Formats: sequence, C-alpha cells, structure tokens
Amino acid sequence: MNPARITEEFPAPSYRGNQERALQDIREAFAAGNDVVLVRAPTGSGKSLLARAIAGCARRASEAEATEPIGAYYTTPQVSQLDDVAADPLLDDLNVIRGKNNYSCLLPGETDTPVNQAPCARERGFDCQVKHRCPYFSDRAIASNRSIAAMTLAYFMQTAGSDVFGTRDVVVIDEAHGLGEWAEMYATIDLSARMLPVWEDVRPPDIGGLDEAAGYAERVMTVCSRRQEELRGNAELTAEQVAERDRLTELVSELQWFLEDYRDPEGATTWVVDQPDGEGGAVTVKPMNPERYLEHTVWDRGQKFALLSATILNKDAFCAGAGLSPDRVALVEVDHTFPVENRPLYDVTEGKMTYEERDRTLPDIAHTLVRIMQAHPDEKGLVHCHSYDIQERLHDHLAEMGVAERVRTHDRENRDAVLATWKRGDGADVFLSVKMEEALDLEGDLARWQLLCKAPYPNTRDSRVSKRLEDGQWGWYYRAALRTVIQACGRVVRAPDDHGATYLGDSSLLDLFERARTDTPEWFAAQVDRMSRPDLPAFDPAAAVESSGTGPQSGSRSRRRRPSSDTTDDHPLSDVWD
Repeated sequence: MNPARITEEFPAPSYRGNQERALQDIREAFAAGNDVVLVRAPTGSGKSLLARAIAGCARRASEAEATEPIGAYYTTPQVSQLDDVAADPLLDDLNVIRGKNNYSCLLPGETDTPVNQAPCARERGFDCQVKHRCPYFSDRAIASNRSIAAMTLAYFMQTAGSDVFGTRDVVVIDEAHGLGEWAEMYATIDLSARMLPVWEDVRPPDIGGLDEAAGYAERVMTVCSRRQEELRGNAELTAEQVAERDRLTELVSELQWFLEDYRDPEGATTWVVDQPDGEGGAVTVKPMNPERYLEHTVWDRGQKFALLSATILNKDAFCAGAGLSPDRVALVEVDHTFPVENRPLYDVTEGKMTYEERDRTLPDIAHTLVRIMQAHPDEKGLVHCHSYDIQERLHDHLAEMGVAERVRTHDRENRDAVLATWKRGDGADVFLSVKMEEALDLEGDLARWQLLCKAPYPNTRDSRVSKRLEDGQWGWYYRAALRTVIQACGRVVRAPDDHGATYLGDSSLLDLFERARTDTPEWFAAQVDRMSRPDLPAFDPAAAVESSGTGPQSGSRSRRRRPSSDTTDDHPLSDVWD
C-alpha cells in the first residue's frame, strides 16, 4: 500500500466538508504502520469517496513482487449502499459483482431463471455455449481482474478461500460498525423446518446444551450428506432440487465449522444454543466473539484495512468484538459539518416501550404521532417502529383515530417496493417502517421528520444478548442501542443545507443518552444537549389529514395483514442482511 497516493486517488473534482483533512489523517495513520484504520465519519462526509481514495492506494502490479498481493476490495453489508456505489459516476472504476441469484440466464427459454438455477446449475456436465456472455460470469471475471472489486459483505465472506477472489493488498469495509454482529449472524446455524431440507428425517430431540447440540449436528450432517449423494446421482435437477442441493452444501459446511471449532480446546469462539419450543422444535446454534470466523473470511483477505462508519463508538470495544489487537489499529475522527440546528431532537416521550409497559404507552405515542402529523401537514414523515408488532398495533390505533389514509406500512416481502413507491409519491404520507434505521437516504423533501417509537436495545431473549449481560457487558448493550439511534437520526438530514426533525417517543431513549454518554460522539452529544419539548398542536385528527396532499397520486395504501407477533426475536440486522 502506498498511502501517499491518497489525495490523487480521490475521485471527486473538489473536496467538501472535512474530506481533505480526513484524507490527510488517514494517510498519516497508514504511514505510521497501522494495519487497520477505523474512520469515524458522520452522515454526509462522503464515506464512499473516502473509501475509493483509500482503495486507490493499493499496490499495483507494476509495484509488486511475484508473491505480493495487489488491488483492493470494497465491501459493505448494505445492498442499498452497493447500489448507490454502482450508480455513482465518480465511482465507475469500482467493479461490482453480486451473487448469482441477482443475474438472469441468457439461454432461450431461461431468461426468467436466475443464474443459480440455470441449466449450468441443474444439469451435470452442462456445457454452456454463451458462458462468456453470461452476466454473472462476465461481472465476476471483470471484478476479479480489475484493481478494485466491489461486493456485499455477504458475498465477500462467501468467497473466502476461492481461487477467483483471493488475498488483495487493501480491503475497505463501508458501514463497518456492525462487523462483529454481521459475522455472528452469518455464522449462525438455523436448523428449522424452513431452513433444513431433511427436517422430517432429523426432527431434533430436546437439546439441553452444547454437547447435545454437537451430537445432533453430527446426525444432521450424516443425513444431509446422504441426500446430497442422491441429488448428485441425478443427471438433471429441477430448480427446487438445485436450491435443496445448495442449501445442503451450505449446511454441511456450517455444521463442520461448528463441530471443529467447538471441539477445539484452543478455540476462541463461545457458542450458545437455543431451542425455545423444546423437543421437536427448531434449534439455533449461535457463535459469540467469532474471531476465528472473521480471521478466515475477512482478516486473511488483505494486508491493510480501512473500516468506515459514523458509529464506531468505542475503539477498544470494537476491536474486541472483531478480533483485532488495538495496538495495530488507529482511529481517525471526521468532524460533522451539518449545523446542529438543522438536525434537532424533540422529546415527545410518553413513557417506556418495554414489552411490559407497551400496552399503556403505545396509544399515547399514537396520539402524539397524530399531533406531529398536524405540525407537518405537507411534509412526509418516517416512523421507526422497531418491530412488526409495534407497526401493526400503531397502525390500528391510527386507523381508529381516522388518519389511516395518510399512513403506509410494509411487510418483509414488499418492503423495498412500498418504500420506493412512498419515496416517489408527491403527497405527505407517513411511512411506518421496521428495521430502516440504516442505509436509507431521505434527503430534502423525501422526509422532513421522523419518530423513534422505541429504544432499540438488543433483545434480551436472544441467548447471545443474555449471555453477554450475564457476563456484565452492559456497556456493549448500551452502545448497540446508541449506535442504532445515531444511525436512525441520520436518515432525514443528508447534506449541510438539509434539515429534518427527529422526535423521540420512548422515555427509555432519554435514559440511554445518560448511560451511554461517554461513548457518544461530540457532534451527536450536541444534538442531545439541545433537545427540547416541542409545542405541538392540540389533538385534531382531521387537521392531520386535510392538508396532507394524500390521494390516488401517492400510490396504493394496501396493507398486508400479519399475525400479531413481536418480531424483535429476530436478529436486529436480519432484514438488511436478506
């Protein structure tokens, strides 16, 4: 790596905000011999441009010895972030590669078939005559041979150990704040009827601990391997059988990893197992502190690393969770350039939104939300509901109050389509969202206000969370929630001249700000210190809809009903990962 090239590799014609100073600090951090540089850069810093400049410092073929790695990887957990990179003309030399399921086959009669289910995947020995034009293999060949390959973190981890995407000189990870949690989730093994094709043959007994889980894993591996052999004996597979074969292959690999790591007396990974429904119910095997997993999938993939995010809150804690030694890691701070008065926080708390107190608090939040809608009659708003249970109940309260015509919701299947329609609409609809605290750009009139319904603490019913709290890791617990809040607050203010209000509905958020004060970036602490109680209009549901500009031009408000259930048992990143 040659950090001296960082300014000439910056892709924009000019700097904005603190970009020039940030590049100087990053250059100095690498020049000082650090292997990893954490870049804490708030919303609007142009992290993707900084990432491109860092990637451009990677060793070139003309500078390398035969055994030295060259080039760079750019990767991000967020699919939408990769989409933004692919669409940015300033980043056109980041060569994007996606998973096979994102590409369609070219063969006649197969143009609606994703490449992972195409004839080359279904038929043994299939010789594709147009493979050189296949969009997947074409993109893969380009990305593997160019200086900067761009991909999601999921694809990056999946290709660990491949001949196509080997070690490179530099790895840049954007939105890297949740790297440890992403690795934990990606390495989680889900043995359920939905995820285990041979479920009926291996219904689990009562799993009382990790020894029983290891024995059950061996049994599942045996049955999966037998089924794999059966499928391999077929000259041609259906699309469903291809999906089954690929899932079986993935499962066998996951279970081998678990058994090897669990039985390694020097293994650093702590494993936990959940079986909430007891005998015959789904089993989930989860890793904690997956240093060994990250070593293989991330740290072995490069020589120098840059990790960028607005919410890497504590260097030592981040390093501990990602398996890094702090003495080889530098932290670069980038100051916020958005005026604090353009990003106000408003206290409209109505009580706690814990599971025990939600029944009392949620109607009051709905009442306050109507008043907020009155205060913003001609402006779109976003509501962070935290879970589908809260979303559904909140919508029901709003319907009872007569303001449902201005409200939109989504479910897991249609979230992207409904979001896109809402963003395109020219009315003032209010979008009740779930798990949209990150990777959502609502600049300008796309949204001028938002409401946080619940403090986004990790779910204490999750075995990993409960184990950490048993071990006294309360600092981790508060940082995880604060990180999500800061990410959420950045959705509606995206530029120095942009402005948007954030309303806080759960009084637990106020407690969070106190408990996590020492880990709060100065620029966000300034927002908290200016927080005030707003003067909202008196409750009048008719006023909340009469000037909202809603109507047919805003698109459908059809609502897909779900069974009432609290989905906070899911991993907090699962929707984004999917």
